[in-house]
Amino acid sequence: MSVEKTMMNVIVDTGCANLSSVKFAVERLGFQVTITDDITLIKNADKVILPGVGTAKHAMANIRAKGLVETLQNLTQPVLGFCLGMQLMCDSSVESSDGKKVDCLGIIHTDIIPLNAENNRLPHMGWNTLTSVGDHPVFKGINIGDYFYFVHSFAAPISEYTLATCQYGSSFSAVIAKDNFIGCQFHPERSSKLGSKIIKNFLELAL
Repeated sequence: MSVEKTMMNVIVDTGCANLSSVKFAVERLGFQVTITDDITLIKNADKVILPGVGTAKHAMANIRAKGLVETLQNLTQPVLGFCLGMQLMCDSSVESSDGKKVDCLGIIHTDIIPLNAENNRLPHMGWNTLTSVGDHPVFKGINIGDYFYFVHSFAAPISEYTLATCQYGSSFSAVIAKDNFIGCQFHPERSSKLGSKIIKNFLELAL
């Protein structure tokens, strides 16, 4: 039996959309994965994916209602966030209907702010290139100039936690990381072969 078939990978059910597309993207690579909000399963997983679509306010309300805040904050295995899932790892976000600051998980110490798109249309939606790529196993086979699929109007500024950048009016963090937590502002599950490579690299990270 192959190594990946014996590992337990989970997608956290945050109550947001796109869970099925993330699950399909993982399974297409030959890995098994379970969508769950069960605290025990999440704690015992080998790899955890935190997806998200919608607003930070709505997603954090779901996470709190499910009693998952402390569980997610204390995970020690590799965790990969997709788009809003990445933003939820940060200290706060102003992505709410009233524009007020939303307290997030506080794992990666940066804040999500409106994307300074200059004269470009928002949301930043479609394919864009990475303008810098850091040294991390999740980037194996990924290079500056590679295209990924973005859909967002809010972003993490460049900081000490930035692993990759993108330009849309201004530069922003395309990937951030701290310890075992990694977050992609783009959607790996929608980013064709290169997005699949990011997911595969993550699932094959040494424990």
